[in-house]
Amino acid sequence: MIKGTFFILLFYLLGEIISLLLNGFIPGSVIGMVLLFLSLLFKIVRPEWLKKTATVITRNMAIFFVPAAVGLVAYVELLSNSLVTIFSAIIISTILTIIVVGLVQQALENKIGAKKK
Repeated sequence: MIKGTFFILLFYLLGEIISLLLNGFIPGSVIGMVLLFLSLLFKIVRPEWLKKTATVITRNMAIFFVPAAVGLVAYVELLSNSLVTIFSAIIISTILTIIVVGLVQQALENKIGAKKK
């Protein structure tokens, strides 16, 4: 678990450093995730090194949303003025996500089905 935590934090730190060099154009966490993905893809880091840590993190994911939710309380007045816009964006993006996922799933099933025949 320590090795997994080390690698996750290492790639996060590398991402933050690169983000600073790019003047924050891309968030460091995103850069770190891409670097971690590439290191897994090219077998620099083994998935089993990260598995235990990743399992613990995903099982306790709700804890990571608490600071963001508490931060929203500071902006209740601002948010209350934009409720219709916010809920419209949430509903539209949810519907679009469901449609896109459904279309991708169907395309993959058709592609796999064609290969089996």
